[in-house]
Amino acid sequence: MNINNTLHKLKSGEKVQLVALGDSLTYGWMTQYGFLDYLEILIKKKYPNSQLFIFNKGVPGDTATDGLHRVERDVIKLSPDLVFIQFALNDAYSGFSANDFQKNIESIIVKIKNRLNPEIALLTSVAIQDKNMNKVAKEFYMKISQSGEKYNLPVITVHEYWEEKISSGIKHSQLVQYDGVHPTEKGYELMAEAVFELF
Repeated sequence: MNINNTLHKLKSGEKVQLVALGDSLTYGWMTQYGFLDYLEILIKKKYPNSQLFIFNKGVPGDTATDGLHRVERDVIKLSPDLVFIQFALNDAYSGFSANDFQKNIESIIVKIKNRLNPEIALLTSVAIQDKNMNKVAKEFYMKISQSGEKYNLPVITVHEYWEEKISSGIKHSQLVQYDGVHPTEKGYELMAEAVFELF
């Protein structure tokens, strides 16, 4: 469960195309900088000779079902070296069951693998302060982890990284906007740090 091919290309200065398929958390909703912007800074600092091209295919409001419908256009046509897949919260709060969500995530994985051979990483979303909402979200995050294990893919548990930072003294309110879910720029920065551990 690694991205060794991508890391090799970054180190050697070869062109690397990263596609991030997701919802508003991938898009970077209501902020100037999203996690992909912060991630690009971190990667280019570590790999100064890299030729990294990031394609942000996050769509606010999208579920994994929507992502599945967009795979051909937004992922496969770009022939990426690395694909991030990030969904969960819209699915969790719009009536999808956790099992249906998992089927859609795995359909995205299979559709990509049947056409291309990129490295794929799965991302969970953020930690939520409301206990009931967080309980629902974590059921969906567990399905992401199960799918990663099934297909031998790395899973970046963003919510756990947030929880560690909150335990160390950062206030949850600093990390989210007024709705309690979408990250502030500080929240996106932490999301990028969690993802950067893969690199």
